[in-house]
Amino acid sequence: MLSLLQIVYLIIDVAWFIVIAHVILSWLINFQVLNLRQPLVAQIWDGLNRLLEPVYSRIRAFLPSMGGLDLSPLILLLALYALRIVIANNMSAFL
Repeated sequence: MLSLLQIVYLIIDVAWFIVIAHVILSWLINFQVLNLRQPLVAQIWDGLNRLLEPVYSRIRAFLPSMGGLDLSPLILLLALYALRIVIANNMSAFL
């Protein structure tokens, strides 16, 4: 059972790093360090958007309109961290 919990931790960690990579890439694109006309950057950006946009859109449905400020990545990161805490605190119930 411990192996299954470690696999769940791994999935949460991978999701965490995907969100962080998306945020950093969006900053680099917005500050024109990277350009979407470069094929590799465009493919990575499109892939990350396809992965995360369904999750972000569900979070945005609950958030009030903040103008140009998008807090959905922050809410997702907090939710992933909270899920990790809940699993860690209840691990003894599974063992």
